[in-house]
Amino acid sequence: MIRSMTAYATAERATDGGTLACELRAVNHRFLELGLRLPEELRVLEPVLRERISARIARGKLDFSLRLRSPEGEGALRINQELITQLASVARELDVHFPQLRAEFIDLLQYPGVLQSKGVDAEALQEHALALLDTLLDQFVAGREREGEKLAAAISERVVALAARAGEVRELIPLIRAGQRLKLETRLADLAQPADAGRVEQELVLWLQKLDVDEELDRLDSHIKEIRRVLKQTEPVGRRLDFLLQEFNREANTLGSKSVDVRTTNLAVELKVLIDQIREQVQNIE
Repeated sequence: MIRSMTAYATAERATDGGTLACELRAVNHRFLELGLRLPEELRVLEPVLRERISARIARGKLDFSLRLRSPEGEGALRINQELITQLASVARELDVHFPQLRAEFIDLLQYPGVLQSKGVDAEALQEHALALLDTLLDQFVAGREREGEKLAAAISERVVALAARAGEVRELIPLIRAGQRLKLETRLADLAQPADAGRVEQELVLWLQKLDVDEELDRLDSHIKEIRRVLKQTEPVGRRLDFLLQEFNREANTLGSKSVDVRTTNLAVELKVLIDQIREQVQNIE
């Protein structure tokens, strides 16, 4: 299935250590370029995250961010109430002997053990993060596929137009050859001295051979069949389509250069316009 390179997805997951929130966005890029922003607690997962993302996505410039928010109403630090109670008791006892002694609030917080970090199960948090990534990637890839369907439809519509224009050229070629032959014979008939019939026929054949575009039309038909086949594949096809468009453009240029009739010249221009329109769509395909 055709996939777009541009997409955006977000996902969240509640854990005992807080709420995990991740975001993935992508724009067009020739290759896969991945940037990650992770909280310190999950920095160790970076190689695994890169591997999982690259296994599902082949091309695009991706920005992935993962954040960890503390549970609502809870901070990252807690007061050790038992230790505070013990320190208060000691302070009352010492106040009898040192009535002028006062403890500053900041000094109290710096006393070892007063402030405690909330315990977080690192292994469980990592498992939650990886599960959340899988959910995010499912949404992200689904979004790419939905956009890809639209791109494939737009390309298919223009491929139909390409086939129609190529068919028109093929129908015109015999008429143009007959017209060119008649034009040449008319000019020769107007000459004062009659030309050698064998020589005239030989020159006419050589001239018409230079105008022969059957091979170009056959290759166009072959490319049209190939692009339709590629659009049905499941793996990334953006680069393959880009290569095919180069071949399409080459045949269209040759048709234009060999044209001796305004009708085929106009059709060659229309072919190039359609090819450019397809190329614009292909730039968005993974």
